[in-house]
Amino acid sequence: MVVSYAHLFALGAIALWVSLAALGVALQHVPPFLLTGLALLIGSLVALPLSRLDWRVWRMPWRTLALGVYGLFGYHFLLFMALRDAPPVQANLVNYLWPLGMVVMAPLFLPGTSLRRKHVVAGVVGFAGAALAITGGQPLHDLATAPNWAYLWALAAAFVWASYSLMTQRVARFPTAALGLFGLVSGLLALLCHLWLEPATVLSGRDWLSVVAMGLGPLGAAFYLWDAALKRGDARHIGLLSFLTPLGSTLLLLWVRAEAPNVSILGAGVLIVGAAWVGTRQD
Repeated sequence: MVVSYAHLFALGAIALWVSLAALGVALQHVPPFLLTGLALLIGSLVALPLSRLDWRVWRMPWRTLALGVYGLFGYHFLLFMALRDAPPVQANLVNYLWPLGMVVMAPLFLPGTSLRRKHVVAGVVGFAGAALAITGGQPLHDLATAPNWAYLWALAAAFVWASYSLMTQRVARFPTAALGLFGLVSGLLALLCHLWLEPATVLSGRDWLSVVAMGLGPLGAAFYLWDAALKRGDARHIGLLSFLTPLGSTLLLLWVRAEAPNVSILGAGVLIVGAAWVGTRQD
């Protein structure tokens, strides 16, 4: 595999998303829409240095803005609805179909892109590795305890993020700094959902530090790096690299808890890294 700037940007986004689980554990007492709304608003500030305080970069067709809100707000709304109604491990497992979705749907959204056998095989193997990392190799005994629509929420979230990532390459080209407007509007919508669906909550000083870290990192700079990667690279390859996210998240949580990785985590790493190598290598 030849490492390009697109791969480096994608790996940077993935590295930030890896921290989301650990931050989420520290902030698990905060209502999710409140947390997402605040983090996205903070993340929109990352656009300021990128835009050099030139607000004209936020000028865009309404369809482009709608696509950004569809991706950032739509994905998080659907994911939180899934996590509300389904066991989190199972919901997260269905949610991580999105990298596979990017691989197999690329020809549908990106004319001139072909889907080869190696991409499909690598995508399926990568998802198997992600599933192993998420479940820890344990059987999902309570898969049927949640209503079917709970998993439909998670499946819809996976589709939204995969399709958003692909469709950003179909609209008129926009500067990466324009994502600040996506985050601003999506954050305000998430706060409205908080007022509608969640109880009022008072955050401590430590909570605010963690929220700022989440906003500047996994719900901020990660989106800008992701956009930069998609603008420069092959969406199929970037999708395969994304399977590293659940693996990295699990390893970070184990490190925070001072626990050693088990055999299933090591197996997941082999599957995911192998899938990424096979799917992205030059013919």
